[in-house]
Amino acid sequence: MQTKTVRPPAVEPARGTPRTTTAPSVKAPWWRSRQAKGLAYAAPTAALVAVLFIWPLLLVGRMSLSDWPLLAGYREVNAPENYSDVLDGELFWPAVRFTLLYTVIATALLIGLALLLALLVQENRRGSGFFRTVFFLPSALGLASAALLFYGFYSPGAGPLSDLLQDVGLADGPVSFLGTPTSALMSTVFLIVWKFAGFYMLILLVGLQRIPHEVYEAARMDGASRAQVFRSITLPLLRPSLALCLLLSVTGSLLAFDQFFILTKGGPDNATVTVVQLIYREAFQKMDLGTAGALSVIVLLALLVFNFAQFRGLRGADE
Repeated sequence: MQTKTVRPPAVEPARGTPRTTTAPSVKAPWWRSRQAKGLAYAAPTAALVAVLFIWPLLLVGRMSLSDWPLLAGYREVNAPENYSDVLDGELFWPAVRFTLLYTVIATALLIGLALLLALLVQENRRGSGFFRTVFFLPSALGLASAALLFYGFYSPGAGPLSDLLQDVGLADGPVSFLGTPTSALMSTVFLIVWKFAGFYMLILLVGLQRIPHEVYEAARMDGASRAQVFRSITLPLLRPSLALCLLLSVTGSLLAFDQFFILTKGGPDNATVTVVQLIYREAFQKMDLGTAGALSVIVLLALLVFNFAQFRGLRGADE
C-alpha cells in the first residue's frame, strides 16, 4: 500500500508585501577594515617617532662608528676608534663617578623630602591646599631659569645668601657656594631638591590618597603604632608611586646638564663635569661628532641597563 504525501499549499505573500531575498555577502574593501582604520590612526604618531627618534638614533649610531667632524661632515668609518678614545679619555671615568655620586645623593634627598611633604599635606585639613600649592610652585619654573636664579643667590658679591650667613654669624666672610667641588655639588643638589620636591610630592600624594582608609582603621584597632602602620601599610602600598619617582629621578640625574652647565660649567678644575657635559664638550668644543656619538651610545646603553635593573627589582619585590 502506497502512502501519498500531501504538501501544504504555498502561501502567497499579501499584496504590497515586499519579497525578502538573501543577498550575497559583499566583502568590504580593505581600507574600511578595522586594521586599516587602526593603522590610519597610528600612522601620524609612528611617523613622528620615526622622524624624531628612530632616524636620529640611527644617525648617532653611524656617527659613533665614523670619523665625523662637526663642520667637515662625514669622512670614513673608523670603528671602534671612537669608543676606545672615549674609554681612554682623561675625563670619562671621573665624569662617570661624579654623575653616579650626584645621582645617589640627589635621588635620596629628593624622594625623602617629597615623601615627608606628602605625609604632611596628606589629610584634608585647613590650609593643606595652600601648602600643597606652595610646595608645588617651584616645579612650574623652568630648570634653566631656576639655575640662573640660584646662580644669582650663590654669588658672593651680589647674592643675598652670603650676606645673610654673615649677618647671623655663621660665616666670617663671603661664602663661595660654588668654589669647591663639595660645595658646588651640594649647592646644585639643593637647587634640584628645591625645584622638583613638590612635583614628586604630588606623585606620592596621589599614591597616598589611593590607600583605603579602612586599612588604617583596621591597623589602629589592632593596636599598631604609627611607625608600624607606616612600615607595614603605607610603604608597601606606596611602592608603585615610589617606583615612578625613583625611575624619573635616576634617569633625570644621569642626564643632568642644565644645572651644572649654568652653575659650575664643570668647575672647579673639572670636578663637576657630568657625562652629558662631556658629550657637549666633545661635540661643540672639540668639534668631534664621532666621539660624542660613541659617548651618547654608551650613555643610552647605561640608561637601558639601569632601567631594566630597576624594573626587575621592582617586579621581584612585588612578587
